[in-house]
Amino acid sequence: MTDATPPDLLPMRDVVSLTGINPVTLRAWERRHGLIRPQRTEGGHRLYTARDVQRIRDILRWTASGLSVSKVGDLLAAQPEASVQQHSAFDDWRAAVVRATKAFDRPALEGIHGQLFTLLPKATVLREVLMPVWHDLASGTAPGQRSQWLFLDTFLRARLLLRLQVNQVDAPQVLLAGSEGQAELSVLCAGLLLSSELQRIDVLGCGQPLEELPIVCAAMQPAALVIKVQVPVGPGLAKRLRSLQMEIACPLALIGEGLVDSQPALSGIPLCLLDEGGADAARMLHALHRGALDV
Repeated sequence: MTDATPPDLLPMRDVVSLTGINPVTLRAWERRHGLIRPQRTEGGHRLYTARDVQRIRDILRWTASGLSVSKVGDLLAAQPEASVQQHSAFDDWRAAVVRATKAFDRPALEGIHGQLFTLLPKATVLREVLMPVWHDLASGTAPGQRSQWLFLDTFLRARLLLRLQVNQVDAPQVLLAGSEGQAELSVLCAGLLLSSELQRIDVLGCGQPLEELPIVCAAMQPAALVIKVQVPVGPGLAKRLRSLQMEIACPLALIGEGLVDSQPALSGIPLCLLDEGGADAARMLHALHRGALDV
């Protein structure tokens, strides 16, 4: 193995962050008791799987209840393989985000955020870890959960905006706005997914009126304009989009999930539909503002 960490393996520092185990204890479980068998890079650094992380959680739970480490091996051997495989590394990352959020621990959340974007593709971080936690807290009704959601929402909006602001300064500028009812974090997520070395995404403020976008575009002269929408797109929004497209000089695109179902309502409007859940949205947007995509 090389020293480059595969996305499905975790270094010791991340395992410590996810489980709270002492590194000395973890090494002892490996060397003295053979309970954990991490993989190694060519440089000798330990790498752990999601199954290893679940084993560590189980051992911590058993030893905390009074079971000696010498007895743990038998329990692990009797543990069904399927029950371990059902637990994924994404579960561990989500649990870590939840713990830091519930403790209102900004430094811990900062550390997890940095690790996630270092280890995993940005689309995976958003879709599999951060946004599921955000949605769960947003829909929760337990005491304190609203405050926890606000804490996480504020943190994520600031960090995603910062990531967008440090993208390619010299790349063509694309403006991104949200239609009515779009949460600012959802628009920022769409912007991060669209950003690349080929285009700079500038997100307009939450509540930007669609009817005033021609004024904004005339002043900023972007390479393209993208609107984040919720599906299905109704006749009213379709009419406003038709007027908008006629008043701007740059190409127009919509981004959302399941936009293909809204094609009948948008028929006859020359715009590009970008699937937020797909892997080609950024590439399609680049082709659009290069003039290499027919709409």
